[in-house]
Amino acid sequence: MIRTNKEEYLTELQDLEKLFSIDEEIDINHVEINDGQLYQNTFTLNYKGIERKFTYSFKLDLSLSYLRQKSFRKRMVKNHLYMVLSSVLNKKLPWGSLTGVRPTKFARDIISYGEAKEHLISEVLQRDYFVTKNKADLVANILKNQKCIIKNDNLVDLYINIPICPTRCTYCSFISSELAKVKDKVNLYLECLLKELMAVKDIIKRKAYIVRTIYIGGGTPTVLTAKQLDKLLSSLNFPVSEFTVESGRADTITEEKLDIMKKHGVTRISINPQTFCEATLKRIGRKQKNSQILSAYSKALIKGFVVNMDIIAGLPGEKLGIFKRTLNTIFDLYPNNITVHTLSIKNGALLRDNHENLNEKDTIQMVDYSQKQLQEKGYKPYYLYRQKNQLCGLENVGYYRDNDLCVFNIDSMEETNTVIGIGAGAISKRVFNIENRIERQPNVKFIEDYIDRINEMIDKKKNFYK
Repeated sequence: MIRTNKEEYLTELQDLEKLFSIDEEIDINHVEINDGQLYQNTFTLNYKGIERKFTYSFKLDLSLSYLRQKSFRKRMVKNHLYMVLSSVLNKKLPWGSLTGVRPTKFARDIISYGEAKEHLISEVLQRDYFVTKNKADLVANILKNQKCIIKNDNLVDLYINIPICPTRCTYCSFISSELAKVKDKVNLYLECLLKELMAVKDIIKRKAYIVRTIYIGGGTPTVLTAKQLDKLLSSLNFPVSEFTVESGRADTITEEKLDIMKKHGVTRISINPQTFCEATLKRIGRKQKNSQILSAYSKALIKGFVVNMDIIAGLPGEKLGIFKRTLNTIFDLYPNNITVHTLSIKNGALLRDNHENLNEKDTIQMVDYSQKQLQEKGYKPYYLYRQKNQLCGLENVGYYRDNDLCVFNIDSMEETNTVIGIGAGAISKRVFNIENRIERQPNVKFIEDYIDRINEMIDKKKNFYK
């Protein structure tokens, strides 16, 4: 239980408290008061029957804009709560007082505000936000590797969502439907999606936008039949150098579909084993065999695709040894990109009510081991994000070798370019770089609602991109 006299702080204070994974009841009351420039945060904490009071003061630079003053106050109250809980519980968090999805974007912001030099960002994150050296250095490395960022309001990325999978993995919390349940609606969904795409093409022409990348995600887009996939890709005739189709489930990949993607200019696909332990795959409801993964990967290489492979640290029943074997297999395959996810157990996941086989200690070792081994093998980290309810408050990191990083992942995660989202559950983001602001426009989440309300979605999108 946490209370505050400043409602705008509540959600982030609650998020920070949850990261400490407190087993016993704790009661925290926060009060912020100020006298001109001088601010004071007082925390009254009741834990294990003992009441304690902590007070911290700081000065606010009143020459800052209203928004920056508000942001600074929020950062200070989170820092102070972190100091309280870290002291009382004798526990440190890998990301210190940071709770947001995008630590690298946060670091980039404080550099642009003049609060830190880029070459000193690791030291600043450690000193001012209690981030561990390992994670702070990771942020610094990622910033160095993100050389493809172009802040141009006429550049846009196109995202198309196919929220359908062959089966539902037990850890998944995405709004995604199993194919068997929506099979009779897929053709109609594609018709509506192509209708929205036509409207988006008009917007792109009217606004003189330049499409930088195309990304088809989900779900599992390759769950579409070859004919359906061909129909969708035939409508995407933008001259881009990066065109990604998530093909995560190897059991949905066929040579015919790979040929169709190649014909239409797709350059990059994902083939996601998550683990090479078949007992784990069965446990998490992922009906694919290692032989299918290896076969799909071999075919993709022959056809010249850039390939990403995802793996997950902390899957139920897995210990460090199993994870090491998965990572070693990945190294033998040597894909262009490797993304290491930390298991996240959100409210929508089937695993949420049955996760006694999770091992947090091993998960920390898995993530640390992967970071060290990947960089020793010549892979470089290039984007990073965090999710709520990730084990041990950890993160997801994308790595690349040679020059094969995914520009869309950077644009999207750093929020440097406008993203036009098409399909159920897609979120459009309009970035105004000069004004340093972002506006968002979500489509409805479910396939049935999207079909019923497609004209409304199109009208909203036209209005959003006026």
